[in-house]
Amino acid sequence: MHELLSKLESSESLHSMSIEQLEQLGSEIRDVLCNLLATRTAHFASNLGVVELCLALHSVFDFRRDRLIWDTGHQIYPHKLITGRYNDFQSIRMKGGLMGYPNPSESEYDLFMTGHAGCSVSTALGLKSGDDLQNEGSRKSIAVIGDGAFPSGIVFEAMNNAGELNSDLIVILNDNKMSICPRVGAVANYLDRLRTNPFYTGLKSEVVKVLNKLPLFGDPAEKLLAQIKEGVKAGMVGGMLFEEFGFRYIGPIDGHDIHLMRKYLEMVKNQKGPTLLHVVTEKGRGYKPAERDPVYFHTPPAFEDEDGSPKVRSTLEKPAFTNFARDAILSQMHKNEKVTVMTAAMCQGNKLEPVRDAFADRFFDVGICESHAVAFAAGQAKTGLRPIVAIYSTFMQRSYDQIFQEVSLQNLPVCMMMDRAGLTGPDGPTHHGVFDIGYMRVFPNIVMMAPGDATEVEPMLEFALQHNGPTSIRYPKSSALTFERPCQPIELGKSETIRWATDGAIIACGAMLQQALAAADLLKQEGIEVAVINARFIKPLDTEMLAQVFEECRFVVTVEEGALMGGFGSAVLETACQHGWDTRSLRTLGLPDRFIEHGERNDLLADLGLDAAGIAVACRTLSARYSDASHAGV
Repeated sequence: MHELLSKLESSESLHSMSIEQLEQLGSEIRDVLCNLLATRTAHFASNLGVVELCLALHSVFDFRRDRLIWDTGHQIYPHKLITGRYNDFQSIRMKGGLMGYPNPSESEYDLFMTGHAGCSVSTALGLKSGDDLQNEGSRKSIAVIGDGAFPSGIVFEAMNNAGELNSDLIVILNDNKMSICPRVGAVANYLDRLRTNPFYTGLKSEVVKVLNKLPLFGDPAEKLLAQIKEGVKAGMVGGMLFEEFGFRYIGPIDGHDIHLMRKYLEMVKNQKGPTLLHVVTEKGRGYKPAERDPVYFHTPPAFEDEDGSPKVRSTLEKPAFTNFARDAILSQMHKNEKVTVMTAAMCQGNKLEPVRDAFADRFFDVGICESHAVAFAAGQAKTGLRPIVAIYSTFMQRSYDQIFQEVSLQNLPVCMMMDRAGLTGPDGPTHHGVFDIGYMRVFPNIVMMAPGDATEVEPMLEFALQHNGPTSIRYPKSSALTFERPCQPIELGKSETIRWATDGAIIACGAMLQQALAAADLLKQEGIEVAVINARFIKPLDTEMLAQVFEECRFVVTVEEGALMGGFGSAVLETACQHGWDTRSLRTLGLPDRFIEHGERNDLLADLGLDAAGIAVACRTLSARYSDASHAGV
């Protein structure tokens, strides 16, 4: 079925392929991508959009030696397919299979594990600098970055440095008018003007006509023509943004025309100094539904294609925590006109479209600029507003300094709602939100919460918006269950006792309450009666509750979906030591000091001993170890 792709052992074979063969290869890649979506959710539209760009790059450069960094590496699939991973491709995003992002342990062609946006220009510049210093200057260094990621602050820091170093760096700006959602901001508007300026369009078509008549490799006339083109553009339009940073700007060109892109890549290949090649692509290219709705098809659910129309496979999943968080935000905005919301290009991921549509004047999508989002929120809070910053846990850490300086130090009422806190399943280690407890808990003034079930999301947010200081609410990428019980109000630093018994106690942090209750049911069948505590607050802790469980229960087990080091269990242990409680019967369960690979969340929890069975094992071991006599100190 895949005549060329199935026989492709490495991308070097692309160097000898004709344009027709490369185009056929592109069609085969798209077929593989569509077949993948019939089995599982995966990044889709972004990969369809870079097929020709990927083929052109690999047909001009030799990335066994040259350097290639894909920014925000969710568009890595075509690259993987042509670099020896076709036979393993159906395992992508499955436990033990290929990662959905670049992974150096898989291939020499993957240099960095890139799951966050904006760092490609910096790392590519570092690679070029390192090669130059070690007399490897003939190696080319290329960063491919999307227009959605381009406004990230670190990009401009890198460009500023690149202009100063004057290194032979190539930046390919993949402009598809999208981040996950349509990108926003002044840079986006600037790129729109570059793309649609009729003078550029006319000039480009004339240049293409001439270029097509010139030899492919390094003809002096081609270089002269490029220089003339750039000089005319600069004279007619004025100083270019990129040229002010010291980059030679070339483009925009059609990113789906392999022949044209090869010519331009050959042109920039030996260009001296930093160069930016502006490539225009279409997200979702080659699959009409994805072209029409690239937002939905960024990571769509598994679907079957019926005569060109996608039919989503049925799912019985309960609503996720994300849905309840969105509804809680919407409710609070209706109640309080001082509440604002900001996100960093994650409107769709956080399901905030209804909030954006209903309260456009109080909704701010700042683009992939998390540091700015938090500092911006601090400014709003200083004026008396009540800003909510809705960003994934793993991306919130990019604003670490602003959480410290602009929010915590100033003791401002900014509420940080962190989706994807915990294991994010197939997205893997770049996206697992497992460090937020540790990186936030160290700052004074912050109140940290985690809902145990769906019913607690809105009251926690309401509490946060009434609290006169910074707050955070973490919740996982999972279905949100509801546990029937008498409703207890949210009070600062107060936990909720779901069950009480003295054989032992399980203190659950956030959504681990579900696993804790299931573990308690298993233990009860064996005659071991344990208390189950819903911690609710990570900071401050409920010291009254802790004093009781350490005094009355034979053992104490804390359970968290986060890194143990500096996490919730560590906070409990620190508190116990400060109060002089006996910690010999304490066991903390959470993520070990290593990065966790990708896989389904439930499978990963089981592997880590954080499912009901694993928690029960820990409790069973402690129950056997600490008899009534040992608990009494005999």
